[in-house]
Amino acid sequence: MMHFNLEETRLKEEIKKRKPKIVFLQLPEGLKPAAPHLASIVEEAGALPIVSSDPCYGACDLPISEAKLLDADLIVHYGHTPMTLNNELPVVYVEAKAKINIKEALAKALPFLESWNKIGLVTTIQHIHKFDEAKKILKAAGKTVFVGNADSTKHPGQVTGCDFGNAQAVSEDVEAFLFVGGGRFHAIGVALTTGKPTIIADPYEELASPINDDARRVIMQRWGNISEAKEAKNFGILISLKTGQMHLRDALEIKEKLERNRRKATLLALREVTPNALMQFPSLDAFVNTACPRLSLDDAPNYSKPLLYLNEALVLLGEMTWEEMLRRGWFGNAT
Repeated sequence: MMHFNLEETRLKEEIKKRKPKIVFLQLPEGLKPAAPHLASIVEEAGALPIVSSDPCYGACDLPISEAKLLDADLIVHYGHTPMTLNNELPVVYVEAKAKINIKEALAKALPFLESWNKIGLVTTIQHIHKFDEAKKILKAAGKTVFVGNADSTKHPGQVTGCDFGNAQAVSEDVEAFLFVGGGRFHAIGVALTTGKPTIIADPYEELASPINDDARRVIMQRWGNISEAKEAKNFGILISLKTGQMHLRDALEIKEKLERNRRKATLLALREVTPNALMQFPSLDAFVNTACPRLSLDDAPNYSKPLLYLNEALVLLGEMTWEEMLRRGWFGNAT
């Protein structure tokens, strides 16, 4: 856990200041190994720690009901910034910024950016404190740097798994994007929502690569899914029971739209969307996901039947063109 700033001193101070009896600790998968260490700090500060062992997919995935069931009076959530309005339980957010050098990855990214001068810079919360350093490196290479500030995230230039507003805000001004961070999902999201060439600079692997071939493969896969779903007569509409992912109104509206188009639709409420969960409904031909959009993109190959996101369902029904969906951004409001 030396790669991340876990803010142990702040954690201890928050516990002593707030004086909770029971603290529910929630960490994403990559930080879970640090849970016993953090739990010991909570206990030393005078509270009983309980660690959530369920998967955590982001700040939209706060374990409110679980914490209340355990009589916890404070949630400590690691790895993300606030996303959902919660008045039921106090939540302390610890961003867990990465303590890792970005220079090598950026140096390897520069040759891929050689053809463009106007560069949009985006990253996740783990590297937002390295933004000034990244801008200096790009400017020293003769680039003009654009950083979006769409006010939908805590920091300018920050992207999340379902919010690429800061990339879209400067998309018309730039020729290409540079994403600083690990993994490929966020960079693919930038490419999909902007349509611009996107380069990933991964400081964990100290590697850089263009992402647009991956984005094109995703587009082909998504179009294939929509085409396959056009033959479907019976749809399942997924409603997440997670606090920040429940979009009941969207689910009801897409159900009505499907039924107006002579399809049957069944509402399915669940906490975890998995291939096994959907296999329990063999009479359903396709599914519409109103929960995390990452399920429709990142995990789609794992599902045996089409799993569409909201805007894709509107394309299927002829209420939105494919081109309009791309212009509005893959994760734009559908209904």
